[in-house]
Amino acid sequence: MTKKTFDVVVFGATSFVGQILTRYLWKRHGAQGEITWAIAGRDANKLASLKASLGDGADALPVILANASNPTDLDTMVSQTRVLVSTVGPYALYGSELVRACAEAGVDYCDLTGEVQWIARMIAAHESTAKRNGARIVHCCGFDSIPSDMGVYFLQRAAKSQFGDACQRVAMRVGRFRGEFSGGTVASMINITKEVTKDPSLAKKLANPFLLAPEKLAARQPNVKFAEFDNTAQSWVAPFVMGAINVRVIHRSNALMNYAYGKDFQYDEAMMTGKGLKGRLTAASVASALTGFFVGAAIPPSRWVLERFVVPKPGEGPSEEAQRKGFYELHFFGTTSRGQTLRARVKGDMDPGYGSTAKILGEAVTCLAMDLPKKGDGGFWTPSSLMGDALLARLQQHAGLSFDLMDQ
Repeated sequence: MTKKTFDVVVFGATSFVGQILTRYLWKRHGAQGEITWAIAGRDANKLASLKASLGDGADALPVILANASNPTDLDTMVSQTRVLVSTVGPYALYGSELVRACAEAGVDYCDLTGEVQWIARMIAAHESTAKRNGARIVHCCGFDSIPSDMGVYFLQRAAKSQFGDACQRVAMRVGRFRGEFSGGTVASMINITKEVTKDPSLAKKLANPFLLAPEKLAARQPNVKFAEFDNTAQSWVAPFVMGAINVRVIHRSNALMNYAYGKDFQYDEAMMTGKGLKGRLTAASVASALTGFFVGAAIPPSRWVLERFVVPKPGEGPSEEAQRKGFYELHFFGTTSRGQTLRARVKGDMDPGYGSTAKILGEAVTCLAMDLPKKGDGGFWTPSSLMGDALLARLQQHAGLSFDLMDQ
């Protein structure tokens, strides 16, 4: 194989999350630290401005010009690197040619997408090519879905150590939380709604918890659809908007790890809202708001109002201070087939949609570039199934995440 110029190229470096990721990698590695890397995008002036904002020494950081809609640009960019990380979404609109380019060139790839319908299309279109050429494609390397995917991985590793068996049932419950979802995430959700409006059959596919897994298993999956009281968490709970993504990623992880969690594995996610009447009313309010958002996004006039006046736009986001003040806490309740229980907690030290996501993505791409020598393992992976313990270590050492077992 021809020696590559870079270990990593950051495509979409001038997007809101791309800028945070670039600053994080600059702080961690400088122009040439653990990794050799470059920033890429379509606007030379914006890329120059981003470099100038990094401070002394940033002149040495290489720049590549490439447009997501130009396949020749993408092929040229991909040819220069071992790993490509993209923040250019919605990926269903702007990401398909880049995945194609990486699969054909045998170049590793990761991104922030939570668009499961698009991931399913990419697997169907390019997995055989990626396997043949050794390209390791890893979607969902931000808040969705690494804290959930790696949280289950951490819990199951502990369960096998303590009980000699995996947990047959895991429930993730979002506890304390401060932050907001990124404009890119909201834009992706609205785009999914548009796709379902055009193709109603897609709704059935999206409802399948095994959409991304190689096979649909018989195990019925729990699913919190409105407000309900969760006896395990001892709290009222409401649907968690990212659960639709994370559940499908985690079932794919299980399948790719030869069903390490079992073929009868059950998993779901929800938000804890507290006990008593206040908890019940909060759960009902959250569930109603989510329903209202998706109904509004499905109708063109109300969707226009949402996009123009209500939801954050791609490229917009909170201040650095707001990112620092953000945090999240996820609880994982596991139960084995013999009734043994285990509880784990994952905490993030910045807001989930921006600050924490950028650090998580930065460590995921560095792990992919530096910790995992290729060994004929091309294909479409999940974070835990490919990066496992290596990523777990990086997240705790550098990305501000903690993984802990809790008292029962």
